[in-house]
Amino acid sequence: MPAFKTLDDLTDIAGKRALVRVDLNVPVANGKVTDATRIERVAPTILELSSKGAKVILLAHFGRPKGEPVADMSLSLIVSAVNEVFSRKVLFASDCIGPDAKQAIDGMKNGDILLLENTRFHKGEEKNDPEFTTALAGNGDLFVNDAFSAAHRAHASTEGLAHHLPAYAGRTMQAELEALEKGLGNPSRPVVAIVGGAKVSTKIDLLQNLVKRVDALVIGGGMANTFIAAQGIDVGKSLCEHDLADTAREIMKEAKAGGCAIVLPLDGVIAREFKAGAANEVVNIKEIPSDAMVLDVGPKSVEAVSEWISKASTLVWNGPLGAFEIEPFDKATVAAAKHAAALTKAGKLTSVAGGGDTVAAVNHAGVIDDFSYVSTAGGAFLEWMEGKELPGVAVLSKSA
Repeated sequence: MPAFKTLDDLTDIAGKRALVRVDLNVPVANGKVTDATRIERVAPTILELSSKGAKVILLAHFGRPKGEPVADMSLSLIVSAVNEVFSRKVLFASDCIGPDAKQAIDGMKNGDILLLENTRFHKGEEKNDPEFTTALAGNGDLFVNDAFSAAHRAHASTEGLAHHLPAYAGRTMQAELEALEKGLGNPSRPVVAIVGGAKVSTKIDLLQNLVKRVDALVIGGGMANTFIAAQGIDVGKSLCEHDLADTAREIMKEAKAGGCAIVLPLDGVIAREFKAGAANEVVNIKEIPSDAMVLDVGPKSVEAVSEWISKASTLVWNGPLGAFEIEPFDKATVAAAKHAAALTKAGKLTSVAGGGDTVAAVNHAGVIDDFSYVSTAGGAFLEWMEGKELPGVAVLSKSA
């Protein structure tokens, strides 16, 4: 695991200006934050720095304004939600560099928290422009990165700042990196990975990396149909990328060579229409009618997946087993998630889950708090699972 400094390495920071990169890219509807999870995740870091007397200056992006100020992508829209989560008043500056930012920072008292305007209102942010980075760095005495979810981007506020200021991982970043190390870096074996979702095409790199690193790979969701079809089985009207049959066969070949078991559905829940409560039945995976589609894995498959989870010491999960958003095609995902959660609570399993749909699925199963770690970082979590170096993490270890 790459070495990096944490808040434990910060002493005597009263009066110091701590630039903290956070992820506050939360969903907003009708001017209200509809899910404050990301704000809640960064609260421990912010409040710890504040309690030690630092002047805490928050850097964040919001939406994709493409380097121009956009009124409905202003972080001013979420200040009240941040106040609520932190249970205290958070100051706001209408720019992240320049006179407005300087004036707000100069007026701060020890322990104050200031949110600067959307870093992406400047073209230099996403370009990691040296001039913009230098201007940002001028706002602080030290840099804390607590935005793992943006760590796969080499932007000014995620990577550039660590070349200008002493750099540290915040508590969320630290927890994420430690959980990921347990998941794939240096895991207890056997390791089982569950990968689901709609398409193989979005997860080729992921599957190719995992077959080299795990003991069993469970493939579910629409992507399982591509693997089933690659074996010459008719999948009817199911979602399937027939043009990736060769890729699927190559992944299965690599798995066999590396001693990784590929676990595919044995049965499926089929329907003729994709809607909640649609008439459905369970069929053997080799007997899918030509006018039907598989929308979930069946009970025999759930049993097989649960057996693999029971054998595992470590579980890494990305993507649901079926179309969990609509009933009754959520049953397999819920059953597997509950089984993993029960083993985790019993101390028999380290379970790490992540990726947008996965967070929603584990939440839907009601067990999000029972997994060892659930990552809310979509792209960064996926790139980490693909074995790629994340610029925002790599620079922390270089700084250390």
